[in-house]
Amino acid sequence: MIEENRVENFNIKPHSEIQIEKKLISNFDIGNDNIDMDTVTSFGEEWSKFKDFSDADIQIAGDQYFDIVPEEIYKNKYILDVGCGTGRWSKYLARLASNIEAIDPSEAVFSAAALLQNEDNVRISRASVDNIPFEDNSFDFVFSLGVLHHIPDTQNAMEKSINKVKLGGYFLVYLYYALDNRGLIFKLLFNASNLLRRGISRLPPVAKRLVCDILALFIYLPFIIFSKLIRMFGFSSFLNHVPLSYYADKSMNIIRNDSLDRFGTPLEQRFTKDEIRQMMVKSGLEEITFSEKAPFWHAIGKKI
Repeated sequence: MIEENRVENFNIKPHSEIQIEKKLISNFDIGNDNIDMDTVTSFGEEWSKFKDFSDADIQIAGDQYFDIVPEEIYKNKYILDVGCGTGRWSKYLARLASNIEAIDPSEAVFSAAALLQNEDNVRISRASVDNIPFEDNSFDFVFSLGVLHHIPDTQNAMEKSINKVKLGGYFLVYLYYALDNRGLIFKLLFNASNLLRRGISRLPPVAKRLVCDILALFIYLPFIIFSKLIRMFGFSSFLNHVPLSYYADKSMNIIRNDSLDRFGTPLEQRFTKDEIRQMMVKSGLEEITFSEKAPFWHAIGKKI
């Protein structure tokens, strides 16, 4: 159980609380400055649909996102999960962390409450990056995976997240890449898919989910099957040249979820590796390390 003497108190008062499963969720004003409410609503709908992840799904994905994070950075540490969604990353770390604060501005917090109901060291709050309800310099480790590129001013959102990291603490981020490590074919495919996204993201929720499921079956799945065949016949070195090969070891639930995430989100931004490094440095981080493995780009830095 989270104990008051182990966890920072909120530095602002929640305007309400709601009990979901075994979790008491505190609700804070999410503001309207650096936030796109259409995107927040879209993610709330997405995570209410895709809220069930197997332990294997969480372990496989977590190992890929946290591959550059030594265990001592989060073991027995106080952690902040910025944009927790369904809470799968908090669940991945909960076994070894001391305590985790998981925040999200959308209705995804209700799905997170279900997934994390047995994780006594995780507290969930409905709050935005504009109004993180904890004092600066409070956390040993802060992470935000697949979130900040959906916020209008990503640099500002990163700075506010890193403000919560203690001196000597660490920040892990995943931002969509600008295909800066890919060739012409990948970039052409992306431009085509981005045109689809702009149309699909405007559809009503039910129609949007249906279209994204169709795309998962008829676009994602053929590439995934091809990737598995390449691996089966011993040509794994060519996998990096196959679009969507990242999903070769993922469940159909993850594939459908990511199809909706990719094509159903109103606002997304993409950054090169150099741009992300500059953003992290500007936010006060040093000793920055990027993973050279998918998903691109995720990186960790130390606040000094």
